[in-house]
Amino acid sequence: MLRTTKLAALAAAAALSLTACSSSPEDAGGSGGGASDELRYGAVVDVATWSAADASWGNTALYYSAVYDTLLRTAADGTVEPGLAEAWEYDEPRTHLTLDLRDGVTFTDGTELTAEVAAQNLERFRDGASENRANLSSVTQVEATDEDTVVITLSQPDPALLTYLSQNSGLVASPATFDAADAQATPIGSGPYVLDAAASTPGSTYRFTANEDYWDPEIQHYDAITINYYADASALLNALRDQQVDAANLNSVTQVPDAEAAGYTVNSHTLNWKGLIIADRWGVKNEALADVRVRQAINHAIDRKGLLQALEDGYGEPTTQIFGPDTAAYDADLEDAYPYDPERAKALLAEAGYPDGVTITMPQTSFVPPAEPELIAGVLAKSNIFVEYEQAGESFIGDLLGGEWGMFSFGLNQEPLAWMSYVLAVAPDSAWNVYHQSDETVEALAARMRLGGEDGDAAAQELNEHLVEQAWFAPFYRVLGVVVTREGTSLTLKDGQALPNLWDITPTA
Repeated sequence: MLRTTKLAALAAAAALSLTACSSSPEDAGGSGGGASDELRYGAVVDVATWSAADASWGNTALYYSAVYDTLLRTAADGTVEPGLAEAWEYDEPRTHLTLDLRDGVTFTDGTELTAEVAAQNLERFRDGASENRANLSSVTQVEATDEDTVVITLSQPDPALLTYLSQNSGLVASPATFDAADAQATPIGSGPYVLDAAASTPGSTYRFTANEDYWDPEIQHYDAITINYYADASALLNALRDQQVDAANLNSVTQVPDAEAAGYTVNSHTLNWKGLIIADRWGVKNEALADVRVRQAINHAIDRKGLLQALEDGYGEPTTQIFGPDTAAYDADLEDAYPYDPERAKALLAEAGYPDGVTITMPQTSFVPPAEPELIAGVLAKSNIFVEYEQAGESFIGDLLGGEWGMFSFGLNQEPLAWMSYVLAVAPDSAWNVYHQSDETVEALAARMRLGGEDGDAAAQELNEHLVEQAWFAPFYRVLGVVVTREGTSLTLKDGQALPNLWDITPTA
């Protein structure tokens, strides 16, 4: 069993790290670990379900973090820390992960947390309806070996598993919700807060009160939290102007001047990359895209600085790579791989056998202002790359992922780990590798990345170089993620995530 001196030392160190990142009682007065009165948060995405097995993450993370604990946590800088599991250990091949759960944790319905309950939550997420269920695709078995020990067996090593267990993959709900008819609407967790259903209006306002029996009161900075969902940009801006929220993430960086004018402080970091996903690298829909010279021409045809200024008011960073600057894969030298050069683009097209240019069909959607696709098409046309748009219907995402278009404009998250970006956008079974295409180089490098360590990091850089050279994507720029705060509230943004950790939002007075 894991009740060893080694794990006890890990747990003690973990407890210190948890305390170190929490506010002291002097930070604010009240119950719990020094709670203030109330946090009012403005959200731009609603919570679709309270079922932990089906939960999303990203812009909905705060909803779930309020009511549920995760098996592990990640600090703002991405460091993995204890959660419901106070210690963990891999075997040498890294195909068995053993989690030692903390004692004395109960759900808000009075049910005790056990290893069996935690194991069932993991299996339910892997087999559930979450858009991120593939995060646990390498998990072949989850076993409770005693009351507080969980052993996860993997088909192959997964260097991102610990991080996944700090996100929606690691949410743990009371077993009372497993087969409950109202599980989608009524969360029962062991988290720092409890949903006050009577004071909440689904689709609009969600109020949470502090869990008086919470095992880690140091992260309960507020007696209550209200998350207000604003369905459109105008509603959010009105809330900011009337000082109705203490913190909020913005719909777009173009709202920054309005937020600043309303007296809010802007907290920002690079988050997503936006650009073209050149999905049809084998020429299934458009044979021209199978030629790497055509894909490289598309990259040279992009005026990244111009598009950043025109579409994002300059808030962001031009880039040619899908991996974030804080990952092992990032290479600053690659940012100069495709300077804006229409003449070079035309020459590449001619070399590929298209002296008169190429025509590519792309989707256009109603939720993107018409000026944006028109601007992108205009920029590409200067290099004889002509875009014909098709109006996408209500099944846009399904059609997109079903391979309806060989190239399309989109934005994807720059994940905190290079492996996570590979899984998201490059792996053969990734939803965003629309035609599930790969090559021997990609798969060989992925096999090395999977094992981690220095060689895994080196392989990640080689993969990035290969993807840029082969022009699998045509990124425009990295977009800023922005969360604003009013006087009396501060926060620390989290690497690779749109929102901060709930416990990293604190009162300052």
